[in-house]
Amino acid sequence: MADDDVTPAVSASPAEASRPGAVDGRSPQNPSVEGAASPTATAGTSAWGEATAPAEPAPEDLPENYPSGWEADVVLRDGTVAHVRPIVPADAEGIRAFHAQQSEESIYLRFFAPIKEISARDMHRFTHVDYDSRAAIVATSRDVIVGIARYDRLQDPSVAEVAFNISDHYQGKGVGSVLLEHLAAIAQERGVGRFVADVLPQNRKMMNVFVDAGYEVSHHFDDGVIAVEFTIEPTEKSKAVQLAREHRAEAQSMARVLRPASIAVVGASRRPDAIGSLALDSILDGGFAGDVHLVNSETDSVRGLPAHSRVSHIEGGVDMAVIAVPADRVLDVVDDCAAAGVASLVVISSGFAEAGPVGEERQAELLRRARENGMRVFGPNSFGVVNHDPQVRLSATIARHVPAPGSLGLFSQSGGVGVGLLASVARRRLGVSVFASAGNRVDVSGNDLMQYFIDDDQTTTVGLFLESVGNARKFSRIARQLAMNKPVVAVKTGTSGTVPPGHRARASQVGQAAFHSLLAQAGVIRAASIHELVDIAELVEHQPLPAGSRIAVVGNSLGLNAIVADAAHRAGLEVTHGPVALPTGCDATGVAAATEAAFTDPEVDSVIVAVTSPMKSSDEEVASAIAHTAWPYGKPCIATFFGLRDVTEIMHRAGRPRSSGGRYIVPVYKTPLDGIAALGAVTRYALWRQADHGEVVLPDGITKGAARRLVDRVLAETPAGRALHPEEVTTLLAAYGLDVWPMLPVASPEEAVDAARRLEGTVVVRSMLPAVRTLPGSVRGGLTDDAAVAAAYTALAEQLSYADDPMLVVQQMAPVGVATLVRSVEDPLFGPVVSFGVAGATSELLDDVSHRIPPLTDVDARGLLTDIASAPLLQGYRGTPAANTDALVDVLFRVAALADDIPEVAHLELHPVNAHPGGADVLGAEVVLAPANARTDAGRRALT
Repeated sequence: MADDDVTPAVSASPAEASRPGAVDGRSPQNPSVEGAASPTATAGTSAWGEATAPAEPAPEDLPENYPSGWEADVVLRDGTVAHVRPIVPADAEGIRAFHAQQSEESIYLRFFAPIKEISARDMHRFTHVDYDSRAAIVATSRDVIVGIARYDRLQDPSVAEVAFNISDHYQGKGVGSVLLEHLAAIAQERGVGRFVADVLPQNRKMMNVFVDAGYEVSHHFDDGVIAVEFTIEPTEKSKAVQLAREHRAEAQSMARVLRPASIAVVGASRRPDAIGSLALDSILDGGFAGDVHLVNSETDSVRGLPAHSRVSHIEGGVDMAVIAVPADRVLDVVDDCAAAGVASLVVISSGFAEAGPVGEERQAELLRRARENGMRVFGPNSFGVVNHDPQVRLSATIARHVPAPGSLGLFSQSGGVGVGLLASVARRRLGVSVFASAGNRVDVSGNDLMQYFIDDDQTTTVGLFLESVGNARKFSRIARQLAMNKPVVAVKTGTSGTVPPGHRARASQVGQAAFHSLLAQAGVIRAASIHELVDIAELVEHQPLPAGSRIAVVGNSLGLNAIVADAAHRAGLEVTHGPVALPTGCDATGVAAATEAAFTDPEVDSVIVAVTSPMKSSDEEVASAIAHTAWPYGKPCIATFFGLRDVTEIMHRAGRPRSSGGRYIVPVYKTPLDGIAALGAVTRYALWRQADHGEVVLPDGITKGAARRLVDRVLAETPAGRALHPEEVTTLLAAYGLDVWPMLPVASPEEAVDAARRLEGTVVVRSMLPAVRTLPGSVRGGLTDDAAVAAAYTALAEQLSYADDPMLVVQQMAPVGVATLVRSVEDPLFGPVVSFGVAGATSELLDDVSHRIPPLTDVDARGLLTDIASAPLLQGYRGTPAANTDALVDVLFRVAALADDIPEVAHLELHPVNAHPGGADVLGAEVVLAPANARTDAGRRALT
């Protein structure tokens, strides 16, 4: 799946091709991709060889209909950062400068002729687009245009001619692949379904761009060119290609950041307690393998070391700048670093968005300047970065306790918590491969670090402390890929649903339950605290994963054994051996024998040893006996010496090398509850890794176009959005294969009788008042004649007379079943969230509701049904017939597909869905539309 870029040649549109002056039926003065200009327009070239005409338009140069939602920062194949945005009229000079740098071969492949200059009229056409029938985007790097892509609709508005032009200096960096992804997504949003292009036969690389992107490309020869055509609807192959490219690029970006060959510390001073001095000491004490430079504008020497006044004055350039100056000076330093070509910034300085409006503006400007110049940023408010790779030995941090080298990768948003996390890890004798403190997380995020950890051989376990998540759906898919091979342990704060000051993130409206479901869906081990994170990390770092949930309990106290067994049951573990009660005063030999018997039991997957005084042997002898007994069997073992001395050192000395790397060491927990909580979490993770995660299911019988037309019509009439009328709800859901049973509102006994006659058969009269609609007393069923219907209406109306409107309806009577609720919410953070529960206030009050993030696999959908405590009701509770869960799963798939496809569906509720042996019937439905916010994971690569 190569993603090399080319300078493709694409024909003009048919209307243009017939104009006078066309060459071989094509217009040299109106090529359908930007380019030719006078070489004299070039303002100069940068150190990278690109033209230096300004590429970023000023706000006043933006057209009124400028689609700002198309803007995105992206990581290229080599790890550098580029910016994608819509083209604007002010880009004319930048395009001329861009073309002046192209080779003759590229110009010929692009325009089918040696075009050297473009007319003013044609330049106007290229740069003035309506962003609908004609649209174009540019990619810029360090404020220079490096790629252009456009489409022009043909007579069939669902088909568009597509064209690209990539700078010769950026060939092979993935610019064309990124632009194709973005242009295809934009075109789809505008109703385009197919791209066409003409390519010269010798331009095979352009053909490969389309094919390697995963599209089904058809082509034929026509008048000396290859006519190419492909549908741009994403396929499983194109999605896989896109994600693989995204991973490679972002992992490479982090590799560049974490492996600098030179560092400049900006702000080191004569005071040893200054923040910059602490960072400098850490770098020097860590034995950094590259060059270290000091920057101080007030002196040429700091603590006996030479200092430069500016980063840009350092000969040979700098890869990383650690910035520890007052906040009001940071932007000047950033500009200087940009001029020096610095690749990454570690901004330790505080005083940004966490400090109020002024700081918030300063932080936004920091990000803008860094992104425009291709720099990655840790912080601001970062506590630094560590990479213990022996070829790097980077320790650029102000933390005073840095753990020894090891295989635990750590990411922390909070600097203070990160320092505490490092100290806790060091106390447990765990080693760290990489540590990164994101601070306000203006740029580098946990997603970036996870992309790096996927391929990092130095990292075997990942720990995350998260205060916010900027792109939850991206987090989910990256975490799942990482967790399939390496344990990922996460602590997430912020149960109130608010965003910490300074963080670029959106507040969720669905609460923490959805985020916890997202973690479980992705295989992430959720820890409740830093203490628990380290407990779990110690277990997975030193022990193999358990094969199952069966455990043995060995101890010398009946009371302690009972506590352990109860806690194990609550953690989802099954005691299949013991609890073995050793005699009072047992010695080390007896403990070892009982422990060995537990390990050799084929019905045991993990062993817990919990001992307390008195014992005939010393604590150290018992610890050594347990360690030597445990290591040959390849099963996890945890120990607790309750009320006894700390034997951690003994366990470490008795450890043995593991075939998979590291050492087999029995972790010792202060209390048995700590150890069992860790073992339970790790066991659930191990079972998740063993499980079949299913395949994404896209149900048949969907007509997305019909749904899209209805949504567009409603929002065109009511731009702020509204609840759909019942007939609109029926139409929308029918487009996704969901049939809603007719429900006829009635306001008198006579209307009720008339409605029953129209529906025919046995009917019910029910109230749709939200407070009572799921209560048994809100329904009168089994009504077969006019008198019964009228009486039912009268009785319900009298019963609900306290309400201004009892909201009575008549509906056909459904089979006996379980009333369930299916809901979808378009959340600002997560995008679509699908929820399921048994209908009724009790489920809502007790939070007995499950959640998943679309798209759903078959396993995800089944999990929605089984995760709730009331799931037995669907399986045949107390002799009732089991519901048809296959039909219920089909409803979930269709709701998930609708929610995923149509972000304007702000709220959808099927209430109730009657699940019975014969199927699952949608008896009621409500839908609210609202203008769609741009999703954080919009189907095209972007840094968020």
